Amino acid sequence: MNEILAEWIRKAEGDYNTAQRELRVRHKPNYDAVCFHAQQCAEKYLKAFLVLRGIEPPKTHNLVELLKLCSNEDGTFELIHPFLDSLSAYAVDVRYPGEFSTRDEARDAVKVMNRVRDFVRRKLK
Repeated sequence: MNEILAEWIRKAEGDYNTAQRELRVRHKPNYDAVCFHAQQCAEKYLKAFLVLRGIEPPKTHNLVELLKLCSNEDGTFELIHPFLDSLSAYAVDVRYPGEFSTRDEARDAVKVMNRVRDFVRRKLK
């Protein structure tokens, strides 16, 4: 595994662990952070796949754009398309006033993150 690929995976796993941990917090949980890190985990795994295929990932948070690039390399990526739409808004929107994530949204974001993570990790092995 090359260094850049390993670093994308390490960073994705950091977001994965942060989202999982924050979702379990009982006192003053930050559901915005859960959703943000869930989105970031998925984004970084998609970028890791692109790196595996020798493609420089674009500097974007748009999961659908990244999915299109991944799908060009492996059509089965379209299977996770329905899940990515729900995560895309968490890259930016919840980080600004006026938008807040609920506990249910955070749980859903973690479920989607897990599906995307498992799917891409199988492709990386």
